[in-house]
Amino acid sequence: MKSYKTLKHCGKAQNEFKNSLFIGYARPVESEADAKAFIKGIKELHRDANHNVSAYFIKEKSSFALKYDDDGEPAGSSGKPVFKILESKEILNAAVAVTRYFGGIKLGFGRLSRAYRDTALLAIEEAEVIEVFEQVRLKIHLGYAESQKVRNLIEKYAVIQEETYSDNVEFVLLVIEELEDEFIKKIIDQTKNKVAFEKL
Repeated sequence: MKSYKTLKHCGKAQNEFKNSLFIGYARPVESEADAKAFIKGIKELHRDANHNVSAYFIKEKSSFALKYDDDGEPAGSSGKPVFKILESKEILNAAVAVTRYFGGIKLGFGRLSRAYRDTALLAIEEAEVIEVFEQVRLKIHLGYAESQKVRNLIEKYAVIQEETYSDNVEFVLLVIEELEDEFIKKIIDQTKNKVAFEKL
């Protein structure tokens, strides 16, 4: 089954290297806009910091969005090492930001890279890496009698996100992409085709 790794929730970590304070944040994101909003929020939270380095790696439909930013640190010393963790661990739909408060001692390129990478890694570990299956969102319309018949089948194959009851019943569902065809066929069989599907 098609799956990918992402983060379970938000993670935060703090590290000190040669008097400089590094604070790492990692969180799951749904889109590039979501990632940019998260990074902007960290920059506003730590507007008094010397640097707010960031990276994200996102799969949107069939393409990838990725970016890293050194935010004034030497080119390639900070944003890239943070991004490389996401890439090497194959973590998608995730954004990481690492804030630095300079402590007066220059670290040099190698130690600076390590400080950013290690802090990002701690934040990612705190956020927990999980595997998720690619899903599709479906809306199904059916009668009350049919909804009772197929409820167990729906709960076996899908997660119900919304339920609406009016003249008929509407379910908004998340279904694992590779089980979609099998699920639709079984629903059609059980309802004798008294059902309408809409892909969201």
